[in-house]
Amino acid sequence: MKVTSKYSAYKVFAVQILLIAIAIIFVCVGVCRGEVETVFTKAIRLCLECVGIG
Repeated sequence: MKVTSKYSAYKVFAVQILLIAIAIIFVCVGVCRGEVETVFTKAIRLCLECVGIG
């Protein structure tokens, strides 16, 4: 049984590449804005609260 899609494989691949490129751009913008420290600080707090230490 063959499954058919209304989107061609090329279009799906192109959209996937576009979304990956946008994600990379957003990560780079966040790094340039200095958001790395904020994200790590919030992640540490969240982990400590879940474990019950904080």
